[in-house]
Amino acid sequence: MKTAPRAPESEKVAWLHHEAGENLRFIRESMERGTVFTGLSGRGYVIGGFTALPAAWLAAQQASTDLWLGVWLLELVLATCVMLAFTARKARESGTPLSSSITSRKLLMAFVPAMLAGGLLSFHLHLAGATKALPALWLTVYGAAVITAGAWSIRLIPLMGACFMLLGALAAFTPLNQDVLLALGFGGLHMGFGLWIWRAHGG
Repeated sequence: MKTAPRAPESEKVAWLHHEAGENLRFIRESMERGTVFTGLSGRGYVIGGFTALPAAWLAAQQASTDLWLGVWLLELVLATCVMLAFTARKARESGTPLSSSITSRKLLMAFVPAMLAGGLLSFHLHLAGATKALPALWLTVYGAAVITAGAWSIRLIPLMGACFMLLGALAAFTPLNQDVLLALGFGGLHMGFGLWIWRAHGG
């Protein structure tokens, strides 16, 4: 009686490697769904926050609301690039690139919609001549976005968002200098919490 020919040993090894890789990927994705994103760069927050201090001084020197807004928009681009670059670098060094992280994508999807809404409202208020309302809007919307995204990150992040919303309330209902409040928020809070994150979760 003839028996079926056995598969070559190399095919068995390749099949085992494939199965092992699939199992490891499943385990990693399952663990990632139940964890929080710790890849935020404290160093990036500190450096990005620091850029808000000269921006606040420079914005206060402008003679028109258009120039004032231009300074803060440039600061937004600069600080965002700095924070993203350092966070991406930290993620790569930890072996979990942002593009392959399920949790980081969830965090981004929780953060971006509120920021887009804030940008749309900012554009509308500026065209309507209500530019003075922008600092309160920025601080409040950013704080709300950070709190929402913080559900997928470390506990410090929602706390930071709440502090931003508090500053937004001060900007809306007190006569305090708006550029000072923006410096305290986008500068001071980012640097303070960045140092905390850097110490507790690495750079």
